[in-house]
Parts: sequence; C-alpha cells; structure tokens
Amino acid sequence: MKYRTLGRTGIKVSPYCLGAMMFGAMGNPDHAESIRIIHKALDAGINFIDTADAYSRGESEKIVGKALKGRRDNVVLASKAFLPMSDDPNHRGSSRRWLVTAVEDSLRRLQTDHLDLYQVHRPDPTVDVEETLSALSDLIHSGKVRTIGSSTFPASEIVEAQWVAERRGLERFRTEQPPYSIVNRSIEREVLPVCQRYGMGTLVWSPLGQGLLTGRYRKGHETGTHRSQLHGRQHFADERKLEVVEKLVPLAEKAGLPMTHLAMAFSIAHPGVTSAIIGPRTMEQLDDLMAGADVTLDDDVLDRIDEIAPPGTDAVPYDMAYTPQAVSSVSLRRRPVAERSAA
Repeated sequence: MKYRTLGRTGIKVSPYCLGAMMFGAMGNPDHAESIRIIHKALDAGINFIDTADAYSRGESEKIVGKALKGRRDNVVLASKAFLPMSDDPNHRGSSRRWLVTAVEDSLRRLQTDHLDLYQVHRPDPTVDVEETLSALSDLIHSGKVRTIGSSTFPASEIVEAQWVAERRGLERFRTEQPPYSIVNRSIEREVLPVCQRYGMGTLVWSPLGQGLLTGRYRKGHETGTHRSQLHGRQHFADERKLEVVEKLVPLAEKAGLPMTHLAMAFSIAHPGVTSAIIGPRTMEQLDDLMAGADVTLDDDVLDRIDEIAPPGTDAVPYDMAYTPQAVSSVSLRRRPVAERSAA
C-alpha cells in the first residue's frame, strides 16, 4: 500500500482509513468479530483508524482499544468529540470544560496515553473558536494529543480557525474530515481548496454515499438493509440520487469494476484528499473494499463521472452534514414582523 502524508504533519497514513462507527451497538455488536475486522484491516496495510466518543456512546472506542493491544505503536489513531454523551447539557460541544474531560474519557476507553489526531466533530456556534483551540493546544502541550483537526466545517470556519490560531499563537487545525462522494461533491468548490491552501490533510467520510454507491439501491427496489434502517429510507429513495446511480452502474460495468471500487477510487483521486474512511460492519464488506484498494481510474472514466455528477455539486444537500445556524434557524433568516411591516 502506498502511504500518503497527512497534510504537513509528516505523519504517513494509508489512503484508506478504517472508520469505527459500525463497531458496537450502532452496527456490529459482536466485539470479537469487530476486533477480527480491525486486525484484518491492519494486516492488509491500513495504518489509520478513526473513531469518536459518540459512536455507540463509547463502545466503539472500547472495541478499538481492545483490538490495538500490542499494536498501538503502528497505528495512527484518531478520535473526535462534540456530540452529546449524556443528557447533561455540558457533556457535549467544544468548550474547554468538555474537551478536557472528553479526551480523558476517550484515552481511558482506547487504553492509550495519547491520540495521534483529535478532532472537533462539528462546529459549535456557542463557543468561540479561540476557546476551543486554546484547550486543544494545551492537550497537545501535555502530550495527550499529537495533532488536532476539524470535521465537517464550512470553508469560512476553517479559515477563521486558521486566522485565530495564527493571531493568538495557538496550535492550528492540521486536518479536516468532510463528507465526499460522487453524489456529494460540494467540498470541491471551497473546502478542499482551502485545506490545500493551508496544508491541511483531509480524511473524507461516506465515500460510498451512505451506502447508496454500493449499487444495491436502484430505482424501484425496496431496501431493508441495516444501513437503510439506520439512516432512514428517504436517502435511498431520492430520485435525483438514484438517477446518478443508474448512470454510474453501466459506467462501472464498462470499466470492469464493482460500484464500490469505482466510488472508492474516485474519492481518493482528488489531489486534496489524503484518505477516505471506510466503515465496514462485516468481514465481507471489508474484503470487498480491500479488493479494490489498488484501483485507479483513468481520465476517460473520471470525465464520464464529471458528466454524470458535475464537479462541486451535490445531487441533493447532504442530510448528515453540518447545516449552519444561519440556514437552519428561522429567526436568523427573517426580520421580526414589526421590522418587516415598517419597511
């Protein structure tokens, strides 16, 4: 496996990053089987594992911790914090108060004394980014974290964080973890260019479009798989996304590739992408993905994909990505009635 440098950190990582979201109650509750999947991925050359405290409320981290006994030094280990870990309103977010606690909890579950990469899972509009970077800087200086990153941040917030870090003399985000696939290419417009400009590594999530690009979801076909039950059927029934899939299937067949291999090879072909996160729930899914690890797409195939799914566009807005409050909050999109009537 040919390794890539994670931004300008000097850390070498595999083009496929093993995502651990499906290990635990959210996916595969069998710890022994999940550990076997992790070991097989490591044996195949993957040296990059990404998890988060919120994945099955810490269970994923516990599984990864058990799997890495005796192998920790050979793995680039990443985790994340931000999502709720209990009903307590302070057990979430990116405040100093929570991040200092969250990293200790993650280290305990992962049975390690440091994280190679610690990421803020989503932007937190209630916290100054200076507060977050200050806390993360202290975690780096304490040796508990080697480098830090963001996840699913809009380009404007990535830039703001870089500016704040420079002006305040704080550690800066060295990576970004955005969604990216053939059906969701909007990060090509601003996020990837910004990351390249600041020398940030990118580990993209959902390169299979939440399972849509496996080729198993077609027009007129009902879905009853675990992933469709997890995310809901609307995603797999969206006509605009399915139109893209219907055009990609014959392209993959002509190229002599399974849809999964086409989708994964596309996701790591962009020069701004360091690694693509795979999230197998079963050994069979891992075997399928690893069988295509060496696939590269020629310009003719990539040109055809551009025709089917234009660069910089989403088939539809990504329903699991971050939506800024300026869009999601009605009060931020409409002037008060009194002001409107007085205009």
